[in-house]
Amino acid sequence: MTQEKVLIVEDEENERTGLAELVRAWGYDTETAIDGVEGLERTESWGPGIVITDLKMPRMNGMELLEHIAAQPHQVAVILLTAQGSVDAAVSAMKVGAFDFIEKPVNPTRLRNILQNASRIRGAERELEASRRKLRDVGVLGSLVGPSKKMQEVFRLIEMVAPSTASVLITGESGTGKELVARTVHSLSNRKVKPFVAINCAAIPETLIESEIFGHEKGAFTGALERRTGCFELAEGGTLLLDEIGEMPIGTQAKLLRVLEDRKLRRLGSKTETSVDVRVLAATNKPPDEAVARGQLRNDLYYRLNVFNIHLPPLREHKEDLPDLVQALLSDMNQKHSRTVAGVTEPVMNAFLAYAWPGNVRELRNTLERAVIVCDGALVEPKHLPPGFGQVVPRAPVQEANAVRLGVGTTVDEAERLLILKTLEATNNNKTRAAEILGISLKTLHNKLKEYGAHSASEAAEAAS
Repeated sequence: MTQEKVLIVEDEENERTGLAELVRAWGYDTETAIDGVEGLERTESWGPGIVITDLKMPRMNGMELLEHIAAQPHQVAVILLTAQGSVDAAVSAMKVGAFDFIEKPVNPTRLRNILQNASRIRGAERELEASRRKLRDVGVLGSLVGPSKKMQEVFRLIEMVAPSTASVLITGESGTGKELVARTVHSLSNRKVKPFVAINCAAIPETLIESEIFGHEKGAFTGALERRTGCFELAEGGTLLLDEIGEMPIGTQAKLLRVLEDRKLRRLGSKTETSVDVRVLAATNKPPDEAVARGQLRNDLYYRLNVFNIHLPPLREHKEDLPDLVQALLSDMNQKHSRTVAGVTEPVMNAFLAYAWPGNVRELRNTLERAVIVCDGALVEPKHLPPGFGQVVPRAPVQEANAVRLGVGTTVDEAERLLILKTLEATNNNKTRAAEILGISLKTLHNKLKEYGAHSASEAAEAAS
């Protein structure tokens, strides 16, 4: 078994030498440093698993050394040596990430127990990392599945960025698993024991989104009967996912940018600011650079969120993952519905491989869930799939009555307006259906109609005629 490396950082020579001899006698591979600056250098070059450091030292004290070590991607257990009366400082250090502290003069029995605990926990972390690496090699990382090269690259990026504090922008088509990526980043980070909060910016009315994100005080607006804690405060110490960030109103984006920069927020109706410690992840199913060009996403917010980008490929681009995805999803569905479906027949798998999966993994999950519910045997057969699965539905020819005529010189904004209004007319003012046909969110459609001042089918028809 490899010896645990222990670095002792102490400016007093006698104490440094004595501690080193004691720890070495217990079987640890031990080295020393005379202060925080040298301790940091030795930490980076030698790679100890445990650092024992004095709190008060010249050039760089123990707290500063702890902060530098805590910011590194590799887990290092830091044990602080404190003088009597410095317990408050040690408790503060524990909040920063210290493993434990011990008062001077050092009690050998207590120090040995702390070292054994640190070694045991580090051993468990190494085993967990080995298991995680093994799972990744066979195509599993958290709830994500895929041994293909495209998914392996996604796994590599997740593991690279998860231990850091960097903001992450997750892109990919609807249904590719962006929230799963965000949850996996959270679960592999130092914030994993703190809350993970997800909010869909496209699903919240524009009048309520600021309250949902930042919170409000009682009486802040009509209907605010009590104080409400926003998503930022709910995610304190943890991770906040802002899904469909491009659907957030521009004014709210400006306030979000300020919170990201200052780490402080002000609830609606409040006169005081509240400090927040939250890692922010964002996701979008549309190219963010196009959203910036259209003015839907602030350029400065985009660059603030896009410190690190993870792009999820559509399922049609990594169909070789389908067998593994099917088995993983069947396992979930069996547990959810108390069934024992073992797999799918060859004709079903062939149909899956031939299908384009426009709804991506979400569509695959829904298809398999239905199949598991209706399956009366050990394997999913073609008869268990949704009626007409995989069949290409021919697109109906565009009728002249439903066409939008555009003359030369028509502006892009005007063409967009006419198209939206004509689509509303064709759907009898069914805004949900119109939004689906146009490929935009319902919220975006409402915002466009507000701009046009048209809210009914009759107005739409009149404007488009």
